[in-house]
Order: sequence, then structure tokens, then C-alpha cells
Amino acid sequence: MSEDNNHEELRPSKMRGVAFPKAKYGVILAVIVIIIVNLIYYKETIFSFFK
Repeated sequence: MSEDNNHEELRPSKMRGVAFPKAKYGVILAVIVIIIVNLIYYKETIFSFFK
């Protein structure tokens, strides 16, 4: 019984009040950042296909 209580709250005490966003929002944000960085980095190559 006491073993279950030890595993109930695994976050450190200073982080217990922090509201973490859902994981799916992090995945969406990561994909958007990757797309934006690639657009900036490969801008000339991408626009050369449209000419």
C-alpha cells in the first residue's frame, strides 16, 4: 500500500503547480517549426520549381 503512494506523484515539488500542455500540441508545434525552418532554409529551391 505504501509503495502505491510513493509512485502517485512523480513530479518534483516545484513543478507540481505547473500546467503542462497536452502532448499533441507539442507535436503540432514541432511540425510547424520544422516546416517554417525548411521553408526559410530551402526558399530558393522551392521557388525554383514554380518558375
